[in-house]
Amino acid sequence: MRYLSVILFFVLSPLLAAAQQKYDPLPVPLSNNAVARVHTGKHAYFYSFMGIGAKKTWDSITTNAYAMDEDTGKWAAINPVPGAAGRIAASAVAARGQVFLFGGYTVDAQGGEITVPDVSVYEPLTGRWARAADMPIPVDDAVAGVFNDRYIYLISGWSGKQAVANVQVYDLDKDRWMKGTPIPGTPVFAHAGGIVGNTIVYVDGAHETTVDGQTRYVASDECWIGKIEHRHPERIEWSKLPAHPGAARFRIAAGGSEKDDKIYFSGGSDNPYSFNGTGYDGNPAEPSPMTFAYDLKHSQWETINDDTPDPTMDHRGLIVTSQGLVLIGGMEKGQQVTGKVVVVGKGKK
Repeated sequence: MRYLSVILFFVLSPLLAAAQQKYDPLPVPLSNNAVARVHTGKHAYFYSFMGIGAKKTWDSITTNAYAMDEDTGKWAAINPVPGAAGRIAASAVAARGQVFLFGGYTVDAQGGEITVPDVSVYEPLTGRWARAADMPIPVDDAVAGVFNDRYIYLISGWSGKQAVANVQVYDLDKDRWMKGTPIPGTPVFAHAGGIVGNTIVYVDGAHETTVDGQTRYVASDECWIGKIEHRHPERIEWSKLPAHPGAARFRIAAGGSEKDDKIYFSGGSDNPYSFNGTGYDGNPAEPSPMTFAYDLKHSQWETINDDTPDPTMDHRGLIVTSQGLVLIGGMEKGQQVTGKVVVVGKGKK
């Protein structure tokens, strides 16, 4: 029995360690930060780029970037994102062992916002940044994803003074952009979604409307699925999806999993808001506890948890791992910016 106990100890210890793996919080609280996961050799790393700090003011938007080794759960500062000013609402996508960082917007002391066309590429092995071809149409708060480890899609989003219906497709091989089939629905920003295989799914966000002669931004309840044509990746066949579980929301965390054949969604707020967490209607926004997924294999929505503990909002993505859905930073209840790294269960398989 003693030998059996020893054998079981050595067999189970790595499994228990993996199950109990905990991640340190970010070095500083951050919200609206772009996130990605990259495999480098035998290691996997989480990345966090830019975002807004605990003060939620224009001068707390940062260029700082951080990397975490998943094995240790520890963060380290890396070379900051190039540029004179920090950004929020940028999109990060991992492809070919690199991170591609798209757009976002700056905020000045007078509250002026500028959407930038920048595409920056981070090389984990060298720690260096490079520039890729600028976006033809600068966007922030867009949905991003990669197809065939070559084509990166930016779907709708905010550009200058309005949301746009454009789908912009970046070809890594040629460092050039193509025009994708535009979304057929209402142009939105701060929507959420991802790409798994050749399928795009995105939901919600906000759109502009007029109420009593005044411009308002309201949550969109539209859900769409797009099929990318393999031989012509700029061509997308769009179809409308039924409503997802829960209310329509703004800045939900979302990410896809090729292994699960699902795209996951968690948190967000049903009250569209400015960068400080105050709704465009003047009321404070609060996070939703709903976590759900779109099951591509069975073409249906799935509720993961309708009462997720300690919900958050103001995300630019989530990361799907074997341990669950990883949320990095964001805003907690009371619009409090957090640096926590939270793992949300994926539910039963």
